[in-house]
Amino acid sequence: MSALERDPWARQGSQSRPKRTKIVLYRSCQDRTGHRRMLKLSKLTDYAAVIMAQIARDPGHAHTASELSQCVSLPQPTVGKTLKMLSRSGLLVSRRGAHGGYVLSRAPADITASDIIAAIEGPIGMTECSHADGDCELQETCGVADNWQRVSLAIRTLLEGVTLAHLAQSSPIKLPVQLPIQSVTLPSAVKA
Repeated sequence: MSALERDPWARQGSQSRPKRTKIVLYRSCQDRTGHRRMLKLSKLTDYAAVIMAQIARDPGHAHTASELSQCVSLPQPTVGKTLKMLSRSGLLVSRRGAHGGYVLSRAPADITASDIIAAIEGPIGMTECSHADGDCELQETCGVADNWQRVSLAIRTLLEGVTLAHLAQSSPIKLPVQLPIQSVTLPSAVKA
């Protein structure tokens, strides 16, 4: 298969290619070795969830980067970088002094998986139009934007239902069996 067959936008040059923001969840496709890739988050986001869960298991204790690094078996520079990002987003509070370290900014039940993902990756969305109207040059001719927005909203809704308290448990999370996309109301549809 040629490059033109794999990428229909290549024919028209890079200027015609639709602009997309960084997508948090990647399309399911085959890599060069033929293995299927799944929807997945970056490693740093995964590490953030692991670190946050470790902190949530002992929320009254101020955790240092070196202590967390040993507990979760990650390099200290990676843990430090992640802690700073989580702190900047308001999920953690940094305390200085002899008993300093990082603590949760609010109860584990009040922090969602969506909050953690957004702290590292930015807003959750499958496509650029999932964030705001008018960001895509194909908006007038696309024909699938409303459906992608529904899918993105359904994913965000599901992630907002999973709390840090759930992630910190050793038992499996019980998720809703069904999340019908048809029942998801888009903000623009509410205005109409």
